[in-house]
Amino acid sequence: MTDHLQEQEMEIEALEAILMDEFQEIHPSESGLNTSNRCFQITLSPQEDETDESSTTPVQLGLIFAHTEKYPDEIPLLNVKSIRGIHTSDLKVLKEKLEQEALDNLGMAMIYTLVSSAKDWLSERFAQDADNDDDDEDVAEKDEVIVPHGEPVTIDTFLAWRDRFEAELALERAKLMPESALTAPKEKRLNGREWFESGRASTAKGAMAIDDEEDEDDEDFDFDDDEDFEDDEDDMLEHYLAEKDSSVHSSSRGV
Repeated sequence: MTDHLQEQEMEIEALEAILMDEFQEIHPSESGLNTSNRCFQITLSPQEDETDESSTTPVQLGLIFAHTEKYPDEIPLLNVKSIRGIHTSDLKVLKEKLEQEALDNLGMAMIYTLVSSAKDWLSERFAQDADNDDDDEDVAEKDEVIVPHGEPVTIDTFLAWRDRFEAELALERAKLMPESALTAPKEKRLNGREWFESGRASTAKGAMAIDDEEDEDDEDFDFDDDEDFEDDEDDMLEHYLAEKDSSVHSSSRGV
């Protein structure tokens, strides 16, 4: 003859040792079960035991059970309740699942098996919700309208940019011209296009390449010359802009 009471006591001792703080005895009036027998609640969550459930777990479940007189040859009394974040409809589904598993495990201690099954269900059920939330966030990010930032372009800003660009272009051309071309009288001075078409540009570039090689071999390079050269560039750029502005005003007076 099976000693049901002894098997029940042994199972309770094993559950206390394994589950520790997650396992506690509660009053029958708190269990939601129609019994005066000893009742127990096991707190479960989809997280691992080592995590701080109070701060990181979105859901928590209370699995409540009480042994019947002939347990484990008959299923225990079972109830599930939401400690945090579980809907009533989900609780109903889980309870039916656990009762069916209890029927499949008649004749053996089954509470820990039901605990494992409930924990797996929680992990699957609420991991799926988390994945859906991530998908919603991805869709929301894709739907965001990217608003361009920066200074709007107006006619005035475009004209100012164009004048600056033309001045820089003229300065680059001036660097390639020999000094004689820059110091010649205005009426004899070639413009950039005429100078390039005359074939002198290629000669000047070749001379500059030779000068560059000589400069690389010179160990006593004076960096002060760079600063003077940059100052000359600025002076030439300002002179060009001033001359361009003067010619525009002359043209408007002539009109």
